[in-house]
Amino acid sequence: MIDIKTENILGSPLFPARRKPRWLWIAIIVAGLAGLLWVNKGMVVAAVVNGRPIFRWELNKTLVSRFGTQTLEGMISERLVADAAAASGIQVSKDEVGGKMAEIVKSLGGGMSIEDLLKYQGMTKQDFENQIRLQMTVEKVLARDLTITEGDIDNFIATNRATLTATEPAGLRVEARAAIIGNHVNEKLQSWFMELKDKAKILRFL
Repeated sequence: MIDIKTENILGSPLFPARRKPRWLWIAIIVAGLAGLLWVNKGMVVAAVVNGRPIFRWELNKTLVSRFGTQTLEGMISERLVADAAAASGIQVSKDEVGGKMAEIVKSLGGGMSIEDLLKYQGMTKQDFENQIRLQMTVEKVLARDLTITEGDIDNFIATNRATLTATEPAGLRVEARAAIIGNHVNEKLQSWFMELKDKAKILRFL
């Protein structure tokens, strides 16, 4: 007698394996989608108040209506500065940003850390770094052709000694040089930026 296993018969062309019903596949797909929605629920629902959801699209609509124009203009400004810096071959390194952050924290005294400052300002560290990078980029672009002589520094110290905080001669000269650059940038900033906006092709859809 020939011993033929049941599974071999069921898997043969004469006895094809039984397919899962269509409703089972639909149930599996629905369950998968429900799982994805639950894992990424913050992308759909921003909050639930007394059983009623506040959907993400409602939040986005409110944010755009209240802060959209201001935020968009800020992003446009950053893009214009970045393009101007790239055209001039100017970059601000991560080390430069880190050094500037250290200077800011040091100027606050020992009673406040960078985390305290960020919490007070309501900013993330990345936001803070981006602001510093933007400021330093603008300074580099506008001061790239500025020549500061030792005589300029001497005159600035003599004229503005009461406003300087450094006590050592070397520190005074560093502070004075930075102040001269800052004054130059402030004088040029508005006209330079307006020129950038006039030359740029900007399409707004808000």
